[in-house]
Amino acid sequence: MARQQARSPDHDNVVNLFDYRRMPHDKRILRVSPECDGLELLYSNDNHPDKLFSLKVLCWALRDDGEVVAMVPWLDRIMACTELEDPLNGRWEGYRLPESQYMFEDAPAHKCTELQAAHEFFGDSAADTSVVQEIPDTIGTHAVFTEDGFDSISLAEVVSWRVLGNGVMQAMIADEDAVERTPILPGDDCLVPANERADFCYFFQHAIANKIKERDPEALAAISLLNDSH
Repeated sequence: MARQQARSPDHDNVVNLFDYRRMPHDKRILRVSPECDGLELLYSNDNHPDKLFSLKVLCWALRDDGEVVAMVPWLDRIMACTELEDPLNGRWEGYRLPESQYMFEDAPAHKCTELQAAHEFFGDSAADTSVVQEIPDTIGTHAVFTEDGFDSISLAEVVSWRVLGNGVMQAMIADEDAVERTPILPGDDCLVPANERADFCYFFQHAIANKIKERDPEALAAISLLNDSH
């Protein structure tokens, strides 16, 4: 892992996440491993060239080209950190150990070993829509919904992420009308994919989601920018 000089992440910024232009990602995910040690993605933005911004990593994924990449919810999808690249704004810069100034660029060796061993043990799955894995969401991801252009919004906690045989990852939220028991755990029958709802818009980690719930002016301004961009 390469050691680099770190700049200070800014945890208060909300708007910079929204300047990303979606990129295609068609590499099939074979296996995932939750990130349980709090490792963070670091990214930069041309509007603030002297700063780095951080985002917690959801999991590490082994793809069918053999690459291991970190995954984060980014706008309306789950994305590989290394693909957060835009000529004007958000760019992946590496990873950071939590509460430290140590930066690195390669996937941790222990995650690569774990994923490769798991793939060898379980083997290849059929490239279809059957569920291969389901992991809990450990970073407080919320899905945001609106039917009226963000004049009103609702948020739902993401309980888990499913990996399908075709490599697609789905964010699973509870259908409140179908809840029969609590706590709601991964694999519960009440869970449905967030993006299958017609009013689904974006994902946010818990810090921003809480600001939205509190009607924080900066968070609401960021929502307005999102609305204006579509």
